Amino acid sequence: MSTPSPETEPDRDCPLCPRLVDLRLQLRAEQPDWWNAPVPARGDADAPIAIVGLAPGRLGANRTGRAFAGDESGILLFAVLEKLGLAEGGEPRGVRILNAVRCLPPENRPIPAEIHACRPFLAGQLHAPVVVALGEIAHQSAVKALGGKLPKARFAHGAEHRLPKGQVVLDSYHVSRYNQNIGRLTDAMLTQVFERALHHVAALNAGAPPLS
Repeated sequence: MSTPSPETEPDRDCPLCPRLVDLRLQLRAEQPDWWNAPVPARGDADAPIAIVGLAPGRLGANRTGRAFAGDESGILLFAVLEKLGLAEGGEPRGVRILNAVRCLPPENRPIPAEIHACRPFLAGQLHAPVVVALGEIAHQSAVKALGGKLPKARFAHGAEHRLPKGQVVLDSYHVSRYNQNIGRLTDAMLTQVFERALHHVAALNAGAPPLS
């Protein structure tokens, strides 16, 4: 179940990004039954694993109001999460799902100013000790939100980065339909990333030193 945090969630009519506001208003007129607003975090606020995506998909979260719900990206993500016991019945369990940008961007491509404007909302909720970043933009925004330096934490699928406060960021290619269609990301590849995340959580729960 989603647990919104008003102090760290943008308002439904957030005015920070004019380009995103214009698209939001256009879609509210065209599709009044859709969510068409910033999409809140989804899952347990105290979960040990946070998943950071790029932004809501037009027919996915922008339509449903639930991160990674309603499109093919979510189908792959939740298939892997359920396989590993991190979701049940289509709802996350033990993970918190966030996006680097909370509103739908034109052509699914936010510009740097929009990513920057939305980063405080990400930073305000990115407390999990283990973070899985889906794609390079999510990686960059998560690293910056956690006080890391990008030259020392370069994105690569399967890469791991320890941030200054001890949090671990694990990288995966984004679960986009395009990446799935061209074979850039497979079920097995995504599963391996989340298995590694679970190993980190198990080590923390056992009081062991961080995995390397």
